[in-house]
Amino acid sequence: MYKELEKFKVSNSFTFTVEDSLEQACNAPESGAGVFVVYAIEGDAKELIMVGSTGTVQNDGTLKSKNGGLYDKIVNGHQFAKTGRKYSWPAQMKLENIDALEVVWYETFNADVKAIPTAVEGQVLQNFLDANAKLPRWNVAF
Repeated sequence: MYKELEKFKVSNSFTFTVEDSLEQACNAPESGAGVFVVYAIEGDAKELIMVGSTGTVQNDGTLKSKNGGLYDKIVNGHQFAKTGRKYSWPAQMKLENIDALEVVWYETFNADVKAIPTAVEGQVLQNFLDANAKLPRWNVAF
């Protein structure tokens, strides 16, 4: 786990395989804003392959989040094509022979903590870049 994520107390994870429904597997909140990290599980190996976030902080300090929060961003957010992850993740997992994904999500902005989701996402990606000289393979750009 990345140290910058340890302070976020509202957090959980789920595992997803190509046989699963992402809509049913995802346990992220529909009202929460924050970040999610995706690990590819291949046998005993676990590799960070993606970092994402949702929620925008306005200049008055309030949060603007899309309806559906973290749940909607994980399940219906577009990746690999102009289609939701509930379709694109299983297809990509088959292409890459990934056994399962472990998705860990963190609420970074709520009544108790006020961390800008994209800033936290950027810090995790920066640390990954520092350690690996590249971004996780499912992050196209940042």
